[in-house]
Amino acid sequence: MRILIADDHDLLRDTMSSYLTMEAQCDVETCGDLESALAAIAASGPFDVVLLDLSMPGMNGFIGLEQAIAAAEGRPVAVISGTASETAARRTLELGAAGFLPKTLPGKSLINAVRFMAAGERYLPYNLARASEPETDCPLTKVLTERERKVLRGLCAGLSNKEIARDLGLSEPTIKLQVKMVCRKLDARNRTHAAMLAHEAGFR
Repeated sequence: MRILIADDHDLLRDTMSSYLTMEAQCDVETCGDLESALAAIAASGPFDVVLLDLSMPGMNGFIGLEQAIAAAEGRPVAVISGTASETAARRTLELGAAGFLPKTLPGKSLINAVRFMAAGERYLPYNLARASEPETDCPLTKVLTERERKVLRGLCAGLSNKEIARDLGLSEPTIKLQVKMVCRKLDARNRTHAAMLAHEAGFR
């Protein structure tokens, strides 16, 4: 995958770039402001995923995001932000971004998120996703408990059992059991199939 990371924090940008290069075999290009990002998209694009820092120079709030989305011509553009705000996340998706990634996202979750968005899906950490749409709009909410819905959001986000357990403050064996229950209730073959069924049903 070809990834563009635009962030004015050198250490964070270089850390993300190195991790995606070494652990996911991505071809990563980096820059530090919106002007450079737009120039890179024009000169080196298309990228499989573009990651933009919402507060870097030139962004001017969400105006810069809209410019980058237009420049990417349909390829995924996502926001990386140090402030995991539900309002910012919701606005990001409303404008057509492929995802909203907190800068605190663990490395493996970052890789999963990038792969998820490159495949044409939208990524939002499940602790923020609950604000995007009312749960009652999805039929899956009628068959799953509240905890099972949280676990399913984790599966949809590509998180491992360990990551879901940490985020929910539960043990890994408990999450493993919850995943089995979710798969059983959804008649899913495995966790990946459960996530696919959830996306098809409009689960958020």
